[in-house]
Amino acid sequence: MNLTEWVISIMEQLGYLGIAILMFLDNVFPPIPSEIIMPSAGYTASQNQLLLVGVIIAGCIGSLLAAALLYWIGYKFKHETIFNFVDRYGKFLFIKSEDVKKSLSWFEKYGHRIVFFGRMIPAVRSLISIPAGMSRMPFWKFMFYSSLGTIIWTTFLACIGFYFGENQAFMQKIFSQVGYFIIGIVLIIVAWIWYRRNQRKSRIL
Repeated sequence: MNLTEWVISIMEQLGYLGIAILMFLDNVFPPIPSEIIMPSAGYTASQNQLLLVGVIIAGCIGSLLAAALLYWIGYKFKHETIFNFVDRYGKFLFIKSEDVKKSLSWFEKYGHRIVFFGRMIPAVRSLISIPAGMSRMPFWKFMFYSSLGTIIWTTFLACIGFYFGENQAFMQKIFSQVGYFIIGIVLIIVAWIWYRRNQRKSRIL
C-alpha cells in the first residue's frame, strides 16, 4: 500500500476526523504532505462520500491545531531547550536545529507576514510556527495570518482533487507550477521589504 492509498483508507474509516488528524500530522511530520492528503480528500468528496466544504473545514482545523501547538512550544520553552530537543529527536521529524535557527532568523528579519505565505510552502509550514512562538509574535496575529494562508491553501488543494482527481499527471503539473509561483511571490515580498528598509536607513543617514 503506497502513501496515497493509506491516506484514502484513513479517510474512508474516519471521515472528516481522519482528514483533520492527517493534516495535523502534516504540520508536525513533513513526510506526510498536504499535497497528497487534501487532493485525496477532495477526490473522495467528488465521489459523494464526503462534502467538499466539510473536507476543507476538517483540513483547516487539523492544520491550525498543529500550528497552535507548535507556536505554544516555541513560546513556552527556552531557545536552548528547543534546539537541544531538535538535535536529539529532530531526525524522527526530518528537521534539524539548523533549520529552526534559519527559520527564526528568516522570521525576525522579514516580519510576521511570512507566516501567511509559509502556510502554503511544504516543510516551511512545519517550521514557521515554532519561530513565531520563540519571537513572541502575538498569538492572535499568528493565528490570523495562519488561518488566511491555511484556508487558501487547503481550499485550493481540495478543489484540485475534487475537479481533477482522476488525472494524476495533470495534478502533479499544477502542484509543481504553483510551488514556483508561491516561492516567487515570497521572494518578491522579501525583496520589497529589504528595499523599504534600505530606503528608511538612507533617509536617516
